[in-house]
Amino acid sequence: MDRLWSRPGRTGAILYALLAAVLGTVVTVVSRLQVERQRSRRRAAQRLPPGAIIVISNHTSYADGVLLALACRRLGRSLRLLATSGVFRAPVIGWVARRLGFIPVRRGDPDAAHALDPAAEALAHGEAVGLYPEGRITRDPSMWPERAKTGAVRLALRTGAPIVPVAMLGAHEVLGRRRIALSMLANLIRRPKVAVEVGAPIDVRSLVSSDDPPYEEVRAAADRVMGELVALLAELRDEPAPLAAV
Repeated sequence: MDRLWSRPGRTGAILYALLAAVLGTVVTVVSRLQVERQRSRRRAAQRLPPGAIIVISNHTSYADGVLLALACRRLGRSLRLLATSGVFRAPVIGWVARRLGFIPVRRGDPDAAHALDPAAEALAHGEAVGLYPEGRITRDPSMWPERAKTGAVRLALRTGAPIVPVAMLGAHEVLGRRRIALSMLANLIRRPKVAVEVGAPIDVRSLVSSDDPPYEEVRAAADRVMGELVALLAELRDEPAPLAAV
């Protein structure tokens, strides 16, 4: 197996801390990242327990990965985000991605069953792995999540790691899909708010009937897990989610 991913090691840990500090400063300048209410921060941290966990979030912006990683960092966990394998072969960016412990997803792998092998390996070492169950930035005009793919659930069933839903609201105002440079300059003045809410860990194995469930059960479990994420987002938005998103 092509070992694009490896544990970050001491150099990676130092680089992660350094970049987290730099990016944290940048994010503070251009936005207001709020991880729940101050009085509930301890509860949020308890929902990101030590050991292997799979963190999922809604996807509305190119800034999502940085914001999600910083939010988890504030709660005591260093997040290893999944990225397409092509990122690791790019000059400079690939080196940084490796040192930060980013995990490749082999899209188009002829053996789809092994596409998440590096993520499973990271979880076996007790890492916190982050991914977006939709597989892309949502195309919904109202920014509600699309239907989840089954990758996160299959990874949880394979490894036994719980899934922790983390809803984010406002990331699309930090870095949208268009006029990126203009929006960043505007953010220096308006500093958009990004609210983050952490849900309770979900034991996916309790949602299926066996260790090797049929696809229908996996699909239903993925919908149920995504429903928990949508419910968190609805709380942040203070409005009911559309039926198609539940």
